[in-house]
Amino acid sequence: MTHRMAATAITFIGGLTLAAPVFADAELSAEAAYDAANPQVQETIVVRDKFLANEKFSGTKTLTPLVDVPQSLTVISREQIEDQFFIDIGDVTRFTPGVSIGQGEGHRDQITIRGQNTTADFFIDGVRDDVQYFRPLYNLQQVEILRGSNALIFGRGGGGGVVNRVTKKALAGEAFGSATASVDTFGSFLFAGDGNIGIGEAGAFRLNAFYEDLDNHRDFFGGERFAINPTTTFELTPDTRLIVSYEYVDDDRVVDRGAPSLDGTPLEGFDETYFGDPDFNRTTLQAHIARARLDHNFSDGLSFNTTIQYADYDKLYQNLFPVGIALGGLSSCSASLGAVEGDVCLDGYIDTTDRQNLIIQSNLVGEFDTGFLGHTLLFGVEYGDQDTANSRRDTFFADSADDQIAFAFTDPLAIPEVTFPVLNRDRDSKVDFISVYIQDQIDVGDHVKLVGGVRYDRFEVDVLNRDASQLAGTGGAPLELGRVDEEISPRVGLIYKPQDNVSLYASWSQSFLPRSGDQFLVLTPSTESLAPEEFENIEVGAKWDLTNRLALTASLFQLDRESGTTVDPNDVGNLLIIGSRTRGFEVQLNGELLPDWYVNTGYSYLDADERGRIVDGAIANRTLSQVPEHMFFVFSRYDLSERFGVGLGVTYQSEQFASISNAVELPDFTRVDAAIYYQLTDAVELQVNVENLFDADFFPSAHNDNNITPAEPLNARFTLTTRF
Repeated sequence: MTHRMAATAITFIGGLTLAAPVFADAELSAEAAYDAANPQVQETIVVRDKFLANEKFSGTKTLTPLVDVPQSLTVISREQIEDQFFIDIGDVTRFTPGVSIGQGEGHRDQITIRGQNTTADFFIDGVRDDVQYFRPLYNLQQVEILRGSNALIFGRGGGGGVVNRVTKKALAGEAFGSATASVDTFGSFLFAGDGNIGIGEAGAFRLNAFYEDLDNHRDFFGGERFAINPTTTFELTPDTRLIVSYEYVDDDRVVDRGAPSLDGTPLEGFDETYFGDPDFNRTTLQAHIARARLDHNFSDGLSFNTTIQYADYDKLYQNLFPVGIALGGLSSCSASLGAVEGDVCLDGYIDTTDRQNLIIQSNLVGEFDTGFLGHTLLFGVEYGDQDTANSRRDTFFADSADDQIAFAFTDPLAIPEVTFPVLNRDRDSKVDFISVYIQDQIDVGDHVKLVGGVRYDRFEVDVLNRDASQLAGTGGAPLELGRVDEEISPRVGLIYKPQDNVSLYASWSQSFLPRSGDQFLVLTPSTESLAPEEFENIEVGAKWDLTNRLALTASLFQLDRESGTTVDPNDVGNLLIIGSRTRGFEVQLNGELLPDWYVNTGYSYLDADERGRIVDGAIANRTLSQVPEHMFFVFSRYDLSERFGVGLGVTYQSEQFASISNAVELPDFTRVDAAIYYQLTDAVELQVNVENLFDADFFPSAHNDNNITPAEPLNARFTLTTRF
């Protein structure tokens, strides 16, 4: 990236802030008041009124102002989620610099952070939530997106960053509730409720629930999902609080893997055509997540917290999907299929996953002085036990006597007879890990802060492999594979604060990912002997709290990945081992620009390439997939009166490659959204969100060269919310 480009972006964002006034804090909520009285037990950012208060971030597990976190981060508050009516993680990340959305094969959250693709770097209240599914937002207080490697706090993975969902908590001494009904012009509708009541003088019960009927512009797409989350809070003593919660999530939907490509670009003119079997393509999920957290203050300078989470996930995913098409004298089908003009090519499988996670995490935080140095010392221990059973059955088409087939394209497809007799994956895996970490945040006078720490992880994985392809030479007995990795993950940060609301920082951090992958399923005799992948993030940046409700951040970074993996574009069942480097620049302005005027705007530049690829004796590095070089977004809400407000949003992404082959390019696009807010009464609000206002035709995401998602056309969502 040129210096001129970085300077232009900073000048543009900084120029928006010149008229920003300073104004007083809003009143603390009951939950924030508790946290203010018990500062050492916090792990999430307190939200005051509509905008962020600069209190803390879970990236340190200590009471650390955002301006003092030496790493890029974005926090999306509950109010922002409601204003733009976000429903999924993909909606949130559209307004986060450096993060792009993946298709996720139509059944899961999948994002790319700083060039690193992930399906598992997701957390709930700081605890790992790594199964592949679409995570709803109905019960969240906010979403935190930390960018850059940081295994010290979060453990394995997170090479490009992590997404942490912060749930709503029951608030003692308060009684309130809300109900929401919403419907859009495709026929999709949603109901949600949130209620809180006190239990005696020191307890509370809160219930969040939602139901969504799914529909969109694509032929045959549909489904439903619902979730319920009761939670209780007990203030056992003035210094001790217990939070217990349970969540059940149920998702049942048609799997849609989009359209194929042709001649290096997504297939155009078939935005509604369904390239699968709507009676067969299906994903279901039932998730049970139980969690208890105990916080205790021993004194003003010493506190302890421990969290126990047990989660059970039952996941089914079955689909037929496009692997090419032959039209207009061109073909993206494999030559081995013998496709002729007018043919479409399909593949498919059935995949099941059953996982149980038990994770226990404890933290001890102390604040003390040694001479002229002030310390915030964190000592933590984490234990995890994760058991997974996964199987996959491959397709068999009688007409082709193969797992893929070429046949005449019709709309809808007339799919030849298919069965699933081949069990080509049948594995059980058991993961045990124990982690110990220590970090010290040191105040050196009034203007310098040092952050340093180290984490030790012992990660043990055992895989019982019953795959027929892996049993050669075993006499038919299951193949037992296993590996133990012991890794040290350091983190160092230096912060200079010329004044309290401004920081200049530099940081260096590392992370690792074991060879079993982020879903523990790819361990083979060849990868069993390989050391974990390694990530290294070097970053410099600046943060400026223009007011207590408006923050400007900017960073330059370099993220290296050694011995990483990516899907082989020529055989989606295989993985390629590559190295990569991402260099980039990010800037974001978020908060209240002027009274009644809120803005969230940002820009990222990413230069992400392979490292060390040699073809015919020459360097032949490719651009990483699903990484737009330029991303820009802005959403602004202005309240014209106490009862009436308007919103406008714009997102832009430059072109990106669908896979590491660099053979198919998704064109750049600009999407415009709008919103109207009207307060009918003091308790009832009507909201209209218009998505893709100008009906732009584009392809926002992909999974590979022939699974590409067409964008939704113009769509309006009408929402009625009542609060009591």
